Amino acid sequence: MAKRRTPPSLAEAQSRIRAAGLRSTVPRVAVLEQLRRAPTPLSHAEIYSHLAALGFDRATLYRNLIDLTEAGLVTRTDLGDHVWRFELRANGGKQTNEHPHFVCTDCGEVSCLPGVSVRITRASGAPRALRREAVEVQLKGICDRCD
Repeated sequence: MAKRRTPPSLAEAQSRIRAAGLRSTVPRVAVLEQLRRAPTPLSHAEIYSHLAALGFDRATLYRNLIDLTEAGLVTRTDLGDHVWRFELRANGGKQTNEHPHFVCTDCGEVSCLPGVSVRITRASGAPRALRREAVEVQLKGICDRCD
């Protein structure tokens, strides 16, 4: 039987934010927690729809998403539709969690492909510039619901 991972406490989220060199503010903690609960990457609009009832405005949430991304706690990805999507990095940002995403070409749903990681190594023959950059892999097709 697989051991369930215990979700981080509020104190752990605050600690991760501080360890990244940021002040732990209510909006930052709320954004981090929303991303932690999300099974797939979320757009700014989706995060706003979840957190607007708590009194956060769009600009505050966007600024905090950018701060968390620049601090390395969150990744930002464009899956070809010109919409930035954000997701929590593994281990609070201490390791990259590069993995492919599946995008349904019919409904636009985005999902992470579980158990699949992407890594480019020197032996792969990739150009040196590519080995230094983050790798984003996306697969497109029709999801099970649209098929």
